[in-house]
Amino acid sequence: MKDQYKMQEIIKTLKHDLPTLFQQDISYDIYSQDIYFRDPVNKFKGKFNYRIIFWTLRFHAKLFFTQIYFDLHDVQQKAEDTILAKWTVRGILRVPWKARILFNGCSTYKLNSDNLIYEHIDTWDRKPSEILSQFIRKGGDGKP
Repeated sequence: MKDQYKMQEIIKTLKHDLPTLFQQDISYDIYSQDIYFRDPVNKFKGKFNYRIIFWTLRFHAKLFFTQIYFDLHDVQQKAEDTILAKWTVRGILRVPWKARILFNGCSTYKLNSDNLIYEHIDTWDRKPSEILSQFIRKGGDGKP
């Protein structure tokens, strides 16, 4: 059985870290060294690579967007070893026509026997190509 106190601490950390992930780094002490990450465009293993993906998100957010937000809607325990976070990314691209991006997603986190997150799987409500097409169309169809 998972340590409920530790589970609540991880949920609290995620609720603290995720809304500002485009502005500041997250806490890595809740993740295992061999964390596996997958989303519709990336797949890798290891905490070093995990750190790089968050650094890359912050770098690209500052470079390509005048505004970008990670709206965290809900974080809750879904099973003994599983946490689910629901969120929306929205922003305005740094182009003259101020293209907007908007997509929803879910992050599923799995905890190991040491009460550390060993797996983080993101799913999005649309294909990456559909999200990128929001950049091209003037005005896009997202609303930050």
